[in-house]
Amino acid sequence: MADTSDTRTPAQIEADIRARRETLAETLDEIGVRVHPKTIVGDAKAKVVANVDHTLGRAYVQVNRVVSEVRGQFVDKEGAPRLERIVPVALVAVGVVGLLAFSSRRGKR
Repeated sequence: MADTSDTRTPAQIEADIRARRETLAETLDEIGVRVHPKTIVGDAKAKVVANVDHTLGRAYVQVNRVVSEVRGQFVDKEGAPRLERIVPVALVAVGVVGLLAFSSRRGKR
């Protein structure tokens, strides 16, 4: 059987009680801070900002990759324009703009 006799003095017992009360008070204060609405909102905001930053970072990398690939189609390794690719694209763009302008003029008549 376990020994249930307490050999501590009343002063030691009171000191232990005081120490446990202080520990309990600190724990309750921490819980109060954690469940406070401002803390919860602040934590939620921080998570959203972190997720947005992460998403924007990934989007930036993806856009940068696409721009680099497109640029690679129209510029050679030395940085000179590839006219054999630029001219056809420019002609198509001018044709599309011309068709849009022509069709909008016809629609107004």
